[in-house]
Amino acid sequence: MPAKTMIKAIATSLGIFFALSVSAPAQTPTFEVLEGLQKGNWSLKERGAQEEGRQLCLGDPAILLQVQHSGASCSQYVIENSPSVLRVSYKCGELGHGVTEIRRESSGLIQIHSQGIADNSPFSFSAEGRRTGDC
Repeated sequence: MPAKTMIKAIATSLGIFFALSVSAPAQTPTFEVLEGLQKGNWSLKERGAQEEGRQLCLGDPAILLQVQHSGASCSQYVIENSPSVLRVSYKCGELGHGVTEIRRESSGLIQIHSQGIADNSPFSFSAEGRRTGDC
């Protein structure tokens, strides 16, 4: 095969490859632990705490990944994603960062451990999340 024909074939192949790779949409990962969690009112009670836990109306379970940075726009990196355990590292720019692990025991009971930096201070907490009813 002459050199010019080979170069054209390679260039055409590369052009098609790049066109297809650029046009492919990015896929959002599915968090297996969060699928099937019941929507509604949840109580997040820190382990060892005597007082009642923090109440939250759970619509999108992904908010459990950034409890200390709720509402912040953060980038996430999935460390572990299985049917029973989800571990995610996240960065929120100047607002801080964290690593959260969620272990699902049932559709209405989870264990959360999260640690990182928020408001320029370290945080670490372990809590039980339990569905308590409708919002």
